[in-house]
Amino acid sequence: MYRNFKFEIISRHEKARLGLLYTPHGLIKTPAFIFCGTKASVKGISPRQLKEAETQIILSNTYHLFSYPGSAYIKQRGGLHKFMGWNGPMFTDSGGFQIFSLGHGSVADEIKGRRSGISTLTKINENGATFKSYWDGSEQLLTPEKSIQVQRDLGADLIVAFDECTPYHSDKKYTEKSMERSHRWEKRSLDEFVRGNDYSQAMYGIVQGGVHEDLRKRSAEFVSSNPFFATAIGGTLGATKEQMYEVVEMAMNGLDISRPIHLLGIGGISDIFRGVALGIDTFDCVHPTRIARHGGALVKAAYRDDKRREHINLKRTEYATDDNPIEMDCDCPTCRSFSKAYLHYLLKAKELLALQAIAVHNIHFMNKLMAEIRHGLETNSLEAVKSEWC
Repeated sequence: MYRNFKFEIISRHEKARLGLLYTPHGLIKTPAFIFCGTKASVKGISPRQLKEAETQIILSNTYHLFSYPGSAYIKQRGGLHKFMGWNGPMFTDSGGFQIFSLGHGSVADEIKGRRSGISTLTKINENGATFKSYWDGSEQLLTPEKSIQVQRDLGADLIVAFDECTPYHSDKKYTEKSMERSHRWEKRSLDEFVRGNDYSQAMYGIVQGGVHEDLRKRSAEFVSSNPFFATAIGGTLGATKEQMYEVVEMAMNGLDISRPIHLLGIGGISDIFRGVALGIDTFDCVHPTRIARHGGALVKAAYRDDKRREHINLKRTEYATDDNPIEMDCDCPTCRSFSKAYLHYLLKAKELLALQAIAVHNIHFMNKLMAEIRHGLETNSLEAVKSEWC
Protein backbone atom coordinates (compact mmCIF):
# COMPACT_ATOMS: atom_id res chain seq x y z
CA MET A 1 0.00 0.00 0.00
CA TYR A 2 2.96 2.33 0.61
CA ARG A 3 5.35 1.06 -2.05
CA ASN A 4 7.07 4.45 -2.58
CA PHE A 5 7.64 5.04 1.13
CA LYS A 6 9.88 3.41 3.69
CA PHE A 7 11.00 4.08 7.25
CA GLU A 8 14.35 2.66 8.25
CA ILE A 9 15.64 2.78 11.82
CA ILE A 10 19.42 3.12 11.66
CA SER A 11 20.14 2.86 15.36
CA ARG A 12 18.44 2.99 18.75
CA HIS A 13 19.54 4.67 21.96
CA GLU A 14 17.16 3.37 24.61
CA LYS A 15 13.81 4.67 23.23
CA ALA A 16 15.35 7.32 20.97
CA ARG A 17 16.13 6.35 17.42
CA LEU A 18 17.99 7.60 14.37
CA GLY A 19 16.13 6.97 11.14
CA LEU A 20 15.57 7.55 7.45
CA LEU A 21 12.12 8.30 6.05
CA TYR A 22 11.89 7.82 2.27
CA THR A 23 9.23 9.71 0.28
CA PRO A 24 8.63 10.33 -3.45
CA HIS A 25 9.99 13.87 -3.03
CA GLY A 26 13.11 12.99 -1.11
CA LEU A 27 14.69 11.56 1.99
CA ILE A 28 14.05 12.85 5.52
CA LYS A 29 16.70 12.20 8.14
CA THR A 30 15.06 11.73 11.52
CA PRO A 31 14.63 13.09 14.13
CA ALA A 32 13.40 16.03 12.04
CA PHE A 33 11.46 19.26 12.43
CA ILE A 34 8.63 20.17 10.03
CA PHE A 35 8.13 23.89 9.39
CA CYS A 36 4.56 25.13 9.05
CA GLY A 37 3.59 26.72 5.76
CA THR A 38 0.01 26.98 6.92
CA LYS A 39 -1.49 28.68 3.86
CA ALA A 40 0.93 27.20 1.32
CA SER A 41 3.62 29.62 2.47
CA VAL A 42 6.10 29.71 5.34
CA LYS A 43 5.37 33.30 6.28
CA GLY A 44 7.89 35.69 4.75
CA ILE A 45 10.27 32.93 3.64
CA SER A 46 10.78 31.65 0.11
CA PRO A 47 11.24 27.97 -0.79
CA ARG A 48 14.79 28.84 -1.89
CA GLN A 49 15.58 30.26 1.56
CA LEU A 50 14.14 27.15 3.18
CA LYS A 51 16.35 24.93 1.02
CA GLU A 52 19.42 27.07 1.72
CA ALA A 53 18.73 26.53 5.42
CA GLU A 54 18.75 22.74 4.77
CA THR A 55 15.05 22.38 5.53
CA GLN A 56 13.93 18.82 4.87
CA ILE A 57 10.13 19.03 4.96
CA ILE A 58 7.32 21.55 5.34
CA LEU A 59 3.66 21.33 6.34
CA SER A 60 0.52 22.96 4.94
CA ASN A 61 -2.93 23.08 6.46
CA THR A 62 -6.00 21.38 5.03
CA TYR A 63 -8.47 23.60 6.90
CA HIS A 64 -7.06 26.84 5.52
CA LEU A 65 -6.55 25.64 1.96
CA PHE A 66 -10.00 23.97 1.90
CA SER A 67 -11.52 27.33 2.93
CA TYR A 68 -9.45 29.34 0.43
CA PRO A 69 -8.53 28.97 -2.40
CA GLY A 70 -9.94 25.43 -2.39
CA SER A 71 -8.13 22.18 -3.11
CA ALA A 72 -9.53 21.89 -6.66
CA TYR A 73 -7.87 25.20 -7.54
CA ILE A 74 -4.51 23.98 -6.22
CA LYS A 75 -4.92 20.64 -8.00
CA GLN A 76 -5.47 22.55 -11.26
CA ARG A 77 -2.18 24.35 -10.63
CA GLY A 78 -0.37 21.01 -10.36
CA GLY A 79 -0.65 20.42 -6.61
CA LEU A 80 1.07 22.07 -3.67
CA HIS A 81 4.63 21.23 -4.71
CA LYS A 82 4.33 22.95 -8.08
CA PHE A 83 2.03 25.73 -6.80
CA MET A 84 4.52 26.70 -4.07
CA GLY A 85 7.71 25.96 -5.95
CA TRP A 86 8.80 23.47 -3.29
CA ASN A 87 10.33 20.21 -4.55
CA GLY A 88 10.95 18.50 -1.21
CA PRO A 89 8.76 16.32 1.02
CA MET A 90 5.48 17.80 2.26
CA PHE A 91 3.04 16.99 5.05
CA THR A 92 -0.60 18.08 5.35
CA ASP A 93 -2.72 17.77 8.47
CA SER A 94 -6.38 16.78 8.26
CA GLY A 95 -8.00 20.08 9.22
CA GLY A 96 -9.46 18.63 12.40
CA PHE A 97 -7.27 20.54 14.83
CA GLN A 98 -8.19 23.94 13.42
CA ILE A 99 -11.92 23.18 13.22
CA PHE A 100 -12.13 21.97 16.79
CA SER A 101 -9.63 24.30 18.44
CA LEU A 102 -11.42 27.31 16.96
CA GLY A 103 -14.82 25.88 17.73
CA HIS A 104 -13.92 25.29 21.36
CA GLY A 105 -12.58 28.83 21.72
CA SER A 106 -8.83 28.14 21.73
CA VAL A 107 -6.31 30.77 20.72
CA ALA A 108 -5.61 30.70 16.96
CA ASP A 109 -2.65 33.00 16.43
CA GLU A 110 -2.01 31.84 12.92
CA ILE A 111 -5.42 32.73 11.51
CA LYS A 112 -5.32 36.19 10.05
CA GLY A 113 -8.22 37.99 8.47
CA ARG A 114 -10.83 36.02 10.43
CA ARG A 115 -13.90 38.15 10.89
CA SER A 116 -14.82 39.03 14.44
CA GLY A 117 -18.14 37.64 15.55
CA ILE A 118 -18.07 34.50 13.38
CA SER A 119 -18.86 31.38 15.36
CA THR A 120 -16.76 28.69 13.72
CA LEU A 121 -17.82 25.17 14.74
CA THR A 122 -21.58 24.74 14.41
CA LYS A 123 -22.17 21.00 14.60
CA ILE A 124 -20.36 17.70 15.18
CA ASN A 125 -22.08 14.44 14.37
CA GLU A 126 -21.14 11.03 13.07
CA ASN A 127 -20.93 12.35 9.53
CA GLY A 128 -18.33 15.02 10.23
CA ALA A 129 -17.91 18.61 11.38
CA THR A 130 -19.89 21.59 10.11
CA PHE A 131 -18.19 24.94 10.59
CA LYS A 132 -18.15 28.49 9.28
CA SER A 133 -15.18 29.37 7.11
CA TYR A 134 -12.71 31.82 8.63
CA TRP A 135 -12.33 33.21 5.11
CA ASP A 136 -15.87 34.29 4.24
CA GLY A 137 -18.20 32.95 6.91
CA SER A 138 -19.78 30.39 4.59
CA GLU A 139 -20.92 27.13 6.13
CA GLN A 140 -18.70 24.17 5.28
CA LEU A 141 -18.83 20.46 6.04
CA LEU A 142 -15.65 18.45 6.43
CA THR A 143 -16.02 14.69 6.66
CA PRO A 144 -13.30 12.04 6.88
CA GLU A 145 -13.79 11.29 3.20
CA LYS A 146 -13.67 14.95 2.21
CA SER A 147 -10.52 15.57 4.29
CA ILE A 148 -8.72 12.78 2.42
CA GLN A 149 -10.03 13.98 -0.93
CA VAL A 150 -8.76 17.50 -0.18
CA GLN A 151 -5.37 16.17 0.90
CA ARG A 152 -5.23 14.04 -2.25
CA ASP A 153 -5.88 17.15 -4.36
CA LEU A 154 -3.17 19.06 -2.48
CA GLY A 155 -0.73 16.23 -3.18
CA ALA A 156 1.45 16.22 -0.06
CA ASP A 157 3.58 13.13 0.48
CA LEU A 158 2.41 12.53 4.05
CA ILE A 159 -1.25 13.00 5.00
CA VAL A 160 -3.31 12.54 8.15
CA ALA A 161 -6.60 10.87 9.07
CA PHE A 162 -9.47 13.14 10.14
CA ASP A 163 -10.15 13.25 13.88
CA GLU A 164 -11.72 15.34 16.60
CA CYS A 165 -9.24 17.31 18.68
CA THR A 166 -10.78 17.11 22.15
CA PRO A 167 -10.24 20.23 24.31
CA TYR A 168 -8.38 19.97 27.61
CA HIS A 169 -11.39 20.87 29.75
CA SER A 170 -13.44 17.89 28.50
CA ASP A 171 -14.28 15.27 31.10
CA LYS A 172 -13.27 11.66 30.67
CA LYS A 173 -16.73 10.59 29.51
CA TYR A 174 -16.73 13.04 26.61
CA THR A 175 -13.06 12.37 25.84
CA GLU A 176 -13.81 8.66 25.48
CA LYS A 177 -16.85 9.33 23.29
CA SER A 178 -14.79 11.69 21.15
CA MET A 179 -11.93 9.19 20.87
CA GLU A 180 -14.24 6.42 19.73
CA ARG A 181 -15.78 8.70 17.10
CA SER A 182 -12.28 9.67 15.98
CA HIS A 183 -11.46 5.99 15.57
CA ARG A 184 -14.51 5.53 13.34
CA TRP A 185 -13.52 8.63 11.36
CA GLU A 186 -9.96 7.33 11.01
CA LYS A 187 -11.27 4.04 9.63
CA ARG A 188 -13.38 5.96 7.11
CA SER A 189 -10.34 8.10 6.26
CA LEU A 190 -8.32 4.96 5.66
CA ASP A 191 -11.05 3.42 3.50
CA GLU A 192 -11.19 6.58 1.36
CA PHE A 193 -7.40 6.62 1.12
CA VAL A 194 -7.34 3.00 -0.10
CA ARG A 195 -10.04 3.74 -2.71
CA GLY A 196 -7.92 6.42 -4.33
CA ASN A 197 -4.43 5.18 -3.51
CA ASP A 198 -1.98 5.83 -6.35
CA TYR A 199 1.11 5.23 -4.18
CA SER A 200 2.08 8.92 -4.13
CA GLN A 201 0.98 9.46 -0.53
CA ALA A 202 1.28 7.74 2.83
CA MET A 203 -1.16 8.11 5.70
CA TYR A 204 -0.85 8.75 9.43
CA GLY A 205 -3.31 7.56 12.04
CA ILE A 206 -3.78 9.72 15.13
CA VAL A 207 -3.66 8.70 18.78
CA GLN A 208 -6.27 10.49 20.91
CA GLY A 209 -7.46 9.93 24.49
CA GLY A 210 -6.67 13.19 26.28
CA VAL A 211 -4.77 12.92 29.54
CA HIS A 212 -6.17 9.48 30.41
CA GLU A 213 -3.69 6.62 30.36
CA ASP A 214 -6.19 3.86 29.60
CA LEU A 215 -7.72 5.83 26.72
CA ARG A 216 -4.31 6.68 25.25
CA LYS A 217 -3.33 3.01 25.37
CA ARG A 218 -6.57 1.94 23.67
CA SER A 219 -6.13 4.58 20.99
CA ALA A 220 -2.51 3.60 20.38
CA GLU A 221 -3.52 -0.03 19.99
CA PHE A 222 -6.30 0.99 17.57
CA VAL A 223 -3.91 2.92 15.35
CA SER A 224 -1.28 0.19 15.47
CA SER A 225 -3.83 -2.49 14.50
CA ASN A 226 -4.80 -0.64 11.31
CA PRO A 227 -2.64 -0.31 8.17
CA PHE A 228 -1.51 3.27 8.58
CA PHE A 229 2.00 4.03 7.39
CA ALA A 230 2.82 6.08 10.47
CA THR A 231 1.42 7.45 13.72
CA ALA A 232 0.75 10.98 14.94
CA ILE A 233 0.15 11.80 18.61
CA GLY A 234 -2.60 14.42 18.83
CA GLY A 235 -5.24 15.87 21.09
CA THR A 236 -4.71 17.66 24.35
CA LEU A 237 -1.36 16.97 25.98
CA GLY A 238 -2.19 18.41 29.38
CA ALA A 239 -1.86 21.67 31.28
CA THR A 240 1.88 21.67 32.04
CA LYS A 241 5.09 20.55 30.37
CA GLU A 242 5.52 17.69 32.81
CA GLN A 243 2.00 16.49 32.17
CA MET A 244 2.65 16.76 28.44
CA TYR A 245 5.66 14.46 28.71
CA GLU A 246 3.59 12.00 30.77
CA VAL A 247 0.80 12.02 28.18
CA VAL A 248 3.25 11.48 25.31
CA GLU A 249 4.75 8.53 27.18
CA MET A 250 1.24 7.16 27.76
CA ALA A 251 0.51 7.46 24.05
CA MET A 252 3.70 5.63 23.13
CA ASN A 253 2.54 2.55 25.04
CA GLY A 254 0.83 0.20 22.63
CA LEU A 255 2.24 1.80 19.48
CA ASP A 256 3.87 -0.09 16.65
CA ILE A 257 7.32 1.48 17.04
CA SER A 258 8.52 0.19 13.67
CA ARG A 259 6.46 3.01 12.13
CA PRO A 260 7.43 6.71 12.09
CA ILE A 261 5.97 8.60 15.05
CA HIS A 262 5.06 12.29 14.83
CA LEU A 263 4.21 14.68 17.68
CA LEU A 264 1.70 17.25 16.46
CA GLY A 265 2.14 20.92 17.29
CA ILE A 266 5.20 20.74 19.58
CA GLY A 267 8.42 22.62 18.84
CA GLY A 268 10.12 23.93 21.99
CA ILE A 269 13.81 23.05 22.26
CA SER A 270 13.52 21.24 25.59
CA ASP A 271 10.29 19.58 24.40
CA ILE A 272 12.08 18.21 21.34
CA PHE A 273 14.87 16.69 23.45
CA ARG A 274 12.30 15.05 25.74
CA GLY A 275 10.27 13.87 22.75
CA VAL A 276 13.31 12.36 21.05
CA ALA A 277 14.17 10.52 24.26
CA LEU A 278 10.64 9.05 24.26
CA GLY A 279 10.97 7.82 20.66
CA ILE A 280 9.42 10.66 18.63
CA ASP A 281 10.79 10.94 15.08
CA THR A 282 9.27 14.18 13.78
CA PHE A 283 7.81 17.39 15.21
CA ASP A 284 5.93 20.35 13.77
CA CYS A 285 5.12 23.77 15.19
CA VAL A 286 4.52 27.38 14.10
CA HIS A 287 6.71 28.57 16.99
CA PRO A 288 10.01 29.37 15.19
CA THR A 289 8.43 31.62 12.55
CA ARG A 290 5.64 32.98 14.75
CA ILE A 291 7.97 34.35 17.44
CA ALA A 292 10.16 35.85 14.69
CA ARG A 293 7.25 38.06 13.70
CA HIS A 294 7.27 39.43 17.23
CA GLY A 295 11.02 39.96 17.45
CA GLY A 296 11.86 36.62 19.05
CA ALA A 297 15.16 35.00 18.03
CA LEU A 298 15.91 31.43 19.11
CA VAL A 299 19.25 31.06 20.86
CA LYS A 300 21.25 28.37 22.62
CA ALA A 301 21.50 28.44 26.42
CA ALA A 302 24.66 30.59 26.54
CA TYR A 303 22.99 33.49 24.71
CA ARG A 304 19.75 33.74 26.69
CA ASP A 305 18.92 36.80 28.76
CA ASP A 306 16.02 35.02 30.48
CA LYS A 307 16.65 31.38 31.39
CA ARG A 308 12.91 30.73 31.43
CA ARG A 309 12.73 31.34 27.67
CA GLU A 310 14.44 29.73 24.70
CA HIS A 311 14.61 32.98 22.72
CA ILE A 312 15.62 36.60 23.14
CA ASN A 313 13.29 39.52 22.40
CA LEU A 314 15.13 41.85 20.04
CA LYS A 315 12.64 44.62 20.74
CA ARG A 316 14.16 45.08 24.18
CA THR A 317 16.06 48.34 24.69
CA GLU A 318 19.28 46.59 25.69
CA TYR A 319 19.75 45.42 22.10
CA ALA A 320 19.67 48.94 20.64
CA THR A 321 23.43 49.24 21.21
CA ASP A 322 24.43 45.57 20.82
CA ASP A 323 26.60 45.31 17.71
CA ASN A 324 26.99 41.54 17.92
CA PRO A 325 24.98 39.06 15.84
CA ILE A 326 22.15 37.08 17.42
CA GLU A 327 24.63 34.24 18.08
CA MET A 328 28.37 34.65 17.63
CA ASP A 329 28.83 31.07 16.40
CA CYS A 330 25.84 31.02 14.01
CA ASP A 331 26.62 30.98 10.28
CA CYS A 332 23.11 31.79 9.03
CA PRO A 333 22.74 34.71 6.56
CA THR A 334 21.21 36.91 9.26
CA CYS A 335 24.03 36.41 11.75
CA ARG A 336 26.64 36.84 9.01
CA SER A 337 25.10 40.15 7.94
CA PHE A 338 23.23 41.91 10.74
CA SER A 339 23.78 42.98 14.31
CA LYS A 340 21.21 42.81 17.07
CA ALA A 341 21.25 46.63 17.09
CA TYR A 342 20.27 46.74 13.41
CA LEU A 343 17.53 44.15 13.90
CA HIS A 344 16.27 46.11 16.92
CA TYR A 345 16.15 49.26 14.78
CA LEU A 346 14.29 47.45 11.98
CA LEU A 347 11.70 46.15 14.43
CA LYS A 348 11.16 49.59 15.94
CA ALA A 349 10.94 51.13 12.47
CA LYS A 350 8.42 48.41 11.50
CA GLU A 351 10.54 47.35 8.53
CA LEU A 352 9.52 43.98 7.05
CA LEU A 353 13.15 42.94 6.64
CA ALA A 354 13.35 42.42 10.40
CA LEU A 355 10.67 39.75 10.38
CA GLN A 356 12.23 37.88 7.48
CA ALA A 357 15.77 38.12 8.84
CA ILE A 358 14.81 36.78 12.26
CA ALA A 359 12.71 34.00 10.70
CA VAL A 360 15.69 32.98 8.55
CA HIS A 361 17.82 32.74 11.69
CA ASN A 362 15.17 30.70 13.53
CA ILE A 363 14.79 28.27 10.63
CA HIS A 364 18.56 27.77 10.43
CA PHE A 365 18.60 27.37 14.21
CA MET A 366 15.97 24.60 14.21
CA ASN A 367 17.62 22.72 11.36
CA LYS A 368 21.00 22.95 13.08
CA LEU A 369 19.40 21.77 16.33
CA MET A 370 17.96 18.67 14.65
CA ALA A 371 21.25 17.95 12.87
CA GLU A 372 23.07 18.15 16.20
CA ILE A 373 20.50 15.83 17.81
CA ARG A 374 21.01 13.31 15.02
CA HIS A 375 24.79 13.59 15.46
CA GLY A 376 24.34 13.14 19.21
CA LEU A 377 22.38 9.94 18.63
CA GLU A 378 24.96 8.71 16.12
CA THR A 379 27.88 9.33 18.50
CA ASN A 380 26.08 8.54 21.77
CA SER A 381 26.58 12.13 22.95
CA LEU A 382 22.99 13.37 23.13
CA GLU A 383 23.31 14.60 26.73
CA ALA A 384 26.27 16.79 25.80
CA VAL A 385 24.27 18.24 22.90
CA LYS A 386 21.33 18.88 25.20
CA SER A 387 23.48 20.78 27.71
CA GLU A 388 24.59 23.18 24.97
CA TRP A 389 21.14 23.83 23.53
CA CYS A 390 19.00 23.76 26.67
